[in-house]
Amino acid sequence: MVSRVDELEHGALERRVWEALAEVHDPEIPPCSITDLGIVERIEATDEAIEVDLLPTFAGCPALDVIRQDAEAAVARVAGPGRLVTLRFVYSPPWTSDRITEQGREQLRHYGVTPPQQGAGQVFIPLASLERAEGTADCPFCGSHDTLLESAFGPTLCRATLFCRACRNPFEAFKPKEPARP
Repeated sequence: MVSRVDELEHGALERRVWEALAEVHDPEIPPCSITDLGIVERIEATDEAIEVDLLPTFAGCPALDVIRQDAEAAVARVAGPGRLVTLRFVYSPPWTSDRITEQGREQLRHYGVTPPQQGAGQVFIPLASLERAEGTADCPFCGSHDTLLESAFGPTLCRATLFCRACRNPFEAFKPKEPARP
C-alpha cells in the first residue's frame, strides 16, 4: 500500500525530473526544450525506478538518439543512486504541433521559425505542394503576412522554407495543417 508521504515524495521527484527534462534542448531547434516542444508524454517515479515516455515529432527524426542520450543523462542526475531510469519513445498518442507550449512558440519565433497554428483538430500534412502558396505563414521577424512559399522541403519533413516580401528575409515554418481528407 502506498502512503500519502510516498505519493508526495514521488510527486516531488516527478517535478524534479520534469525540471531536468526542461533543460534538455532539441538538437535541431536549440532554443526549445523537449518539454516546450511537447515531446515529454509521461513521467512516473517510484522508489525503484523512473520511467519517461517521449513522443517523437516524427518517426524518422534523426535527432532521436541525441534526445535519448541527453534526456537519460538529465533524469539520471536527479534519480539518485540505485533507481533504474527507463526512457522510451512511444507513438500513441501521436505528437502534434498543438503540444508546443506558448513559451516554445515564442522561442521558435525568436529562432526564425514560424510556429504552426493551434487547434486545427485532425489534420493532414502534405509533403509537398505543386503551387507556390502565398500568405501561408506570418514572418517571425516582422510579422507580415506577405510571405511566399519558397520550398515545401525544409531541413526536416515537418518544416518548409518561406520568403517575406516585406522585410525580405527567408525563414522556416512548420508545414501548414490542412483538414483531414475523407
